Amino acid sequence: MSGEADAPRDGDAHGNGDVRGNGHRPPAGIYGDAAEVRRGGSISDVTKEGLRGVRPGRAALVGGQDLTDGHRSEENGAGPGEGAGTASGGDTAGRNKGKGRHRRSGGGGRGRSGRRKGEQPMVPEAEFTSYYGRPVLNQPAWKPLNIAGYFFLGGLAGAGSVLAAGAELTGRPVMARALKVSSTVSVAGSAAALIHDLGRPERFVNMLRVFKPTSPMSVGSWLLAAYGPASGVAALCDVSGGLPRLGRTATVGAALLGPAVAAYTAVLAADTAVPGWHDGYRELPFVFVGSAASAASGMALAASPLAENGPARTAALAATAVENAAVKAMERRLGLVAEVYREGRGGRWMRAAEVLSAAGAAGTALLAGRSRTAAGVSGVALLAASACTRLGVFHAGTESSKDPKYTVVPQRERLRERARRQEREEEDRP
Repeated sequence: MSGEADAPRDGDAHGNGDVRGNGHRPPAGIYGDAAEVRRGGSISDVTKEGLRGVRPGRAALVGGQDLTDGHRSEENGAGPGEGAGTASGGDTAGRNKGKGRHRRSGGGGRGRSGRRKGEQPMVPEAEFTSYYGRPVLNQPAWKPLNIAGYFFLGGLAGAGSVLAAGAELTGRPVMARALKVSSTVSVAGSAAALIHDLGRPERFVNMLRVFKPTSPMSVGSWLLAAYGPASGVAALCDVSGGLPRLGRTATVGAALLGPAVAAYTAVLAADTAVPGWHDGYRELPFVFVGSAASAASGMALAASPLAENGPARTAALAATAVENAAVKAMERRLGLVAEVYREGRGGRWMRAAEVLSAAGAAGTALLAGRSRTAAGVSGVALLAASACTRLGVFHAGTESSKDPKYTVVPQRERLRERARRQEREEEDRP
């Protein structure tokens, strides 16, 4: 056997400690006497008073930052331009005096995020991904033509009854009759679209078994049940010429219920969890009411003579202004979610609505008072703009429910804003 075979197996070439079966040495086998090694400056420690035994080139890095700021400790001499015992960041208290912890550059202290100023997070904020890429929300089961038609026709009916009452009170019989008839046909079509989407007519009847004020669907069902007969009686009496008192009473009743019929569908959509609708709950009723009034004004322009369309022209200009201003305000406030109103299928419908609305308003202002043809074309453009708005809102909502970011990112932003607001309130407290 050679002399190497007789050498102890548990020692290394330098005789420093044992070598375990897994190839690792215990700390004593690496450093020997820890106190002696510390005095020799071979290793450094982290203590209550700060970092001890730090040498250049061996600084600890946390998040890419040098905790020693490139300075030596008192035991190994002062760094360039610094006296012995001077901590980094201008803290004149020596580390070896035990007066508080080592302060970082910038005077220490904690920021609003709860970390020390200048400190980098060790773990970056995770990006959200849903479970297997699936949507967070269940997709709305509503069909586009059914629900968008339900929105559009209901708004046309409700706003039309208001304009019909005004036309009758101001002595415009042709306009009043045309709007009464169009409102009755529209509310019937709106109810038919809703029932078709529900699948069976008895489901609509079942919603009338109870009245729940906190449910937009329940309130809307009762509104349609009350408004439809009033609108129908008003139109029937006007067309037939019989029962004038009953006709006037029905006209006033339909006009009183009309604004609610035009607006409640916006509340119904905003009451869902769909981000494109729910997050726009403040502006969406104004969008729907403005769109409804624009459609009703367009119907009045298309169906009434020049001598009677003065109020319709004024209402059309005011309605288009309200609708477009509400859409812009909603897009500004929605932030990230506003993408669904500018891009994709919803964005295309909304852009079409904006172009048609501008064209209809321009024709109404410049030509509708002088040309019957121009009034009719402007009225049709306003009707088409209103229908495009409803389709745009519907498709924007469904697209926002497909992508998880439209649900999660706004929630995180609201939580951060709430935390910042609470911190400001705590700072303002005496």
